[in-house]
Amino acid sequence: MKRFLLAVITAGLIMTEATSAAEETEIRILEFSELDGWEKDNHAEALAVFLNTCSDMKSPDWKGLCRAAEDQTNAKAFFELFFRPVQITDGKPALFTGYFEPELEGDLYRSERFRFPIYKLPPEARDGAWLSRRELEETGAMKGRGLEIAWVDDAVELFFLQVQGSGRIKLPDGRYIRVGYGGKNGHEYRSIGRELVRRGVYNVHQVSAQVIKNWVRRNPIDGLELLRHNPSYVFFREVSEVPADKGPLGAMNRSVTEMRTVAVDPRYTPLGAPVWVEKNGKGKIRKLMIAQDTGSAIKGAQRADIFFGTGDEAGLKAGRLKDPGRMIVLMPIQRAYAYLPVDEQ
Repeated sequence: MKRFLLAVITAGLIMTEATSAAEETEIRILEFSELDGWEKDNHAEALAVFLNTCSDMKSPDWKGLCRAAEDQTNAKAFFELFFRPVQITDGKPALFTGYFEPELEGDLYRSERFRFPIYKLPPEARDGAWLSRRELEETGAMKGRGLEIAWVDDAVELFFLQVQGSGRIKLPDGRYIRVGYGGKNGHEYRSIGRELVRRGVYNVHQVSAQVIKNWVRRNPIDGLELLRHNPSYVFFREVSEVPADKGPLGAMNRSVTEMRTVAVDPRYTPLGAPVWVEKNGKGKIRKLMIAQDTGSAIKGAQRADIFFGTGDEAGLKAGRLKDPGRMIVLMPIQRAYAYLPVDEQ
């Protein structure tokens, strides 16, 4: 089958499971032989992750593929038979980053050590912009309302828990509480890393999550003030029904999987779709992943966030990732060729 190139077409013609993309978009249908490293991947692992969420996909073509996937004994042949690789670009360079599930030390009760609360969403925050981070922490608006899920021992770890949107809290008796995104206060996120650069504390290339954490801990008073530079505040809900040996819930309300789940922009990539990742730079990645998550910073046809797992080690790996490459979406055959002009089909 020859390789097809569509002329640049407007976003109104490119429909995913969500909405049309807002920018001009270019589509290429590729051969599997053009995917670097395709032959060497463990396709059975990817198929198992695909099966975890495909039953939640609503369109008939995806539902049919999900039924077919349940009976497969050759995962690689399944993907090659029922899908076509589609490269979607929007004129912006590809960028891969990583994310992880933080694990914090905490307790169900406030104490001298555990004094930073993880809050449920208050009713007042459901209808748009509410109190800023500073106001929430300084006015006492949340106190005495029974909205605390747990208390943790580190303000900056709580801040980054809010950035990630989900995590685990390890209790003193060894049990875990798992929390997921429950809503926010309606304020736009403001980068504290960028603020440190603006103040002249660091250069751009020096800033990372670990550098920020270390600075806040070395400067406890100024550190809390730095965190309040970001007015956005995330609330949580308890999702402890998810087993501790499974990943946190993604945007499809199913557990995500280490190094097989990728967060994408659903304007371009349908949630639940297989995605071939070619991440370049140090430690190249060539893997079939599944688009099971989204993120407020994940915007663009070639923008993706790879899930690295739970805990500090996963966090260090995820924090170092900021590399180019390309992302190829595997689309059902009919859907892939629906992108083509009639005279090229």
